[in-house]
Amino acid sequence: MGQGLWRVARNQQLQQEYGEHWDAGPGLDGEPQDLGMEMGANPGQAPPSPGVGDLGGGPLPPHPHPRRHPQHCQGADIYQLLRARRGKEQQGFIDLEMLPPELSITILSYLNATDLCLASCVWQDLGHDEYLWQGLCKSTWGHCSIYNRRLPYGFSYRRLYMMLDEGSLTFNANHQEGISYFMSKGILVDHPKDLAKFIFCTRMLNWKMLRVYLDERRDVLDELVTLHNFSNQFLPNALRDFFRHIHAPEERGEYLETLITKFSHRFCACNPVLVREVGLSPDAVYVLCYSLILLSIDLTSPHVKNKMSKREFIRNTRHAAQNISEDFVGHLYDNIYLIGHVAA
Repeated sequence: MGQGLWRVARNQQLQQEYGEHWDAGPGLDGEPQDLGMEMGANPGQAPPSPGVGDLGGGPLPPHPHPRRHPQHCQGADIYQLLRARRGKEQQGFIDLEMLPPELSITILSYLNATDLCLASCVWQDLGHDEYLWQGLCKSTWGHCSIYNRRLPYGFSYRRLYMMLDEGSLTFNANHQEGISYFMSKGILVDHPKDLAKFIFCTRMLNWKMLRVYLDERRDVLDELVTLHNFSNQFLPNALRDFFRHIHAPEERGEYLETLITKFSHRFCACNPVLVREVGLSPDAVYVLCYSLILLSIDLTSPHVKNKMSKREFIRNTRHAAQNISEDFVGHLYDNIYLIGHVAA
């Protein structure tokens, strides 16, 4: 911070010292005037060459601080940069329409929808480009039924983005009205697999409303579970990934039991080698999941004074799942202890 302020002060000092001289223009020979002119030197007089001195008759010793031409002065470069920067500020921003179209589109592709709408006020043709709005739609809502249909003439991805955003806001207020809005606009079809893909590929839906909707539509929940791939994942990490898409309820009940049961079967189906080597089964995974949830609450809750030790967790878990090795259960404890809650 101090070094930066010193540089600013130094640049201002150099600008004040040399500004009037450089603004005066070139000298008599067409070159920039020497700094010696400011010290009273004659512009038409050539610089003295090394010769016989007035006192000793020999060559003069080199001056301890020789004069330098402004082109070799560090302050000259800084001042020229300041002038160039001031000229660019007067000109304003670079006009994207003057750039190649590919480069302009690439620059605008980093903007979100709000910024792109603002950019369209300046660059109307570029801001309404269908390629940009198509990328925004598919990056925010990865799957929609309308993507797979033949689009009519005059279709606008910009209008589609506005409808998807409005439908998501409607869903977050009322899940039934939100789904009805998507279907009325032809964005989604009432098919469990299609609805599950839509939910899986977006983060715009409120998780509380989504939990209520999945509790009502168990067919969509089944398809949503099958979209997860837990191959070669450690059990706590797979459970975190599962609850990241399908949020766990705040209280224990029938819905939580349904989620853990579906997860247990899906995890075993994705890891057949682990099932054979470790001796896992859907029932064993079901028990381990509940143990991980209880351990997560025990270790992360500030209301629990006496935390469960690793030895206690191994003893309690192996009592419920006897076929699981002690080392495997110990690794489960270490994962929760180091990473945290599985359903946070």
